[in-house]
Amino acid sequence: MAAGETLRSFETPEGVAVVVRLADLGSRATALLLDVLIIVAASVAALSCVLALAPVIGGALGMAIFSLISMFLRTPYFLFFELRWQGQTPGKRRMGLRVVDRRGGALSVRALVARNLLREVEVFMPLALLATLPGQTGGAWVSLAALGWLGVLTLLPLFNRDRLRLGDMVGGTWVVSAKRQTLERDLAIGGRAFAGGPEAATTFRFDAAALDVYGIRELQVLEQVLRESTLESRREVCERIRVKIGWRAPLATADVDRFLADYYSALRGHLERLALFGERRADKFALSPRQRGRDDGRGAALGGNPRDPRDAWR
Repeated sequence: MAAGETLRSFETPEGVAVVVRLADLGSRATALLLDVLIIVAASVAALSCVLALAPVIGGALGMAIFSLISMFLRTPYFLFFELRWQGQTPGKRRMGLRVVDRRGGALSVRALVARNLLREVEVFMPLALLATLPGQTGGAWVSLAALGWLGVLTLLPLFNRDRLRLGDMVGGTWVVSAKRQTLERDLAIGGRAFAGGPEAATTFRFDAAALDVYGIRELQVLEQVLRESTLESRREVCERIRVKIGWRAPLATADVDRFLADYYSALRGHLERLALFGERRADKFALSPRQRGRDDGRGAALGGNPRDPRDAWR
């Protein structure tokens, strides 16, 4: 482990231990700067439009509209991208960072709203005070207080072991390194294979019965395991999948990542093909078309115990 790297582990609801590397503060600051530059560019464009309309709508109303647009361009910007891109904004994606839940679950809207609303208090509110108050009566003291406020909250990640800003503490999140690895490139190759591209990278092949075992939820967890977990965790998941789908051939340790990557690609393609015909399998407890055809009245029993989240890979 290189100097300065901080590893943390958590257990997913599926009972799989995942190890993540906390993002360094320099990368986080750069990602925020890139996002702010995008927001500023959009704000300048909005301001130009407001100024062009000022003779018609009036200066006061124009500034009020611009203030509302600026607010909309800040918090909703981060919230929109982190929801749509699974914890990433354009800046975070460029720097190879991702927001994850500290308890190992899926990122919730509630957590993302909390962490992004707190950014207004941490960064944008004191910056607004610094920009508007100098020159006004008593403005120097308020600006000094705003500067101290900004400094304390900005430097907060330096003084806790998990590098959490105030928004992370409230939202229950971490910002982790999610830089592209060779294995992720293999996942992309597999993704092109079922989309009509070359299939030479595929080593293991799976029939429809093996792919009917799991659904979208398990696919997402498998992707996280492939990207961020240790070899021991991947080996454990590989063994559970192998047993569940009835794969009898033994696997060497060197084949674990290839097996999981090929299964991930095949499962993703299988679920996307089902979706084209209006079949969306949320998780393994939702019966596939073939399972519905042979349902014997036991319902979800064909998929295991839906009340036990640790049963996801069993």
